[in-house]
Amino acid sequence: MSNEVGPGSAVSSRLGYLFKHAGMRLAQLNEEALAPLGIDARELAVLLLIADNEPASQQQAAQRLGVDRTTMVALLDALEGKGLLSRRPQVGDRRRNVVELTNAGQDTLRRATRASDDAEHALLASLTALDADRLRDLLKTVATRSDNSED
Repeated sequence: MSNEVGPGSAVSSRLGYLFKHAGMRLAQLNEEALAPLGIDARELAVLLLIADNEPASQQQAAQRLGVDRTTMVALLDALEGKGLLSRRPQVGDRRRNVVELTNAGQDTLRRATRASDDAEHALLASLTALDADRLRDLLKTVATRSDNSED
């Protein structure tokens, strides 16, 4: 019988296990960092996306974040209810909403980004700055690689 704690090296060396547990740890750190600001990591992602002024519609924002339209509407409703964003019909196409951060939303975004950065730093504290940057770059490559890519 082994005295090891945890699942053992056969499991803990698998990428699925490592991604899951690193993600869970980051989610916990972000939850703790963002709670005082009254938002969560998903809401921060929406605020960041809106601040970039990139999505031309709520539907495009949902696609970018990988959530369905109903979930996006619920996220926007919650953020609007917190006074962090406003919606109004787009001039020339009243079926589309223009979504903008309020002043409070801009302030919350600045503070939440800083808090989330601190959470990421805490997760990566055991790495050198160079290794942390390399890990981020490698994960970005893996996460954005097209399914149609060939080696």
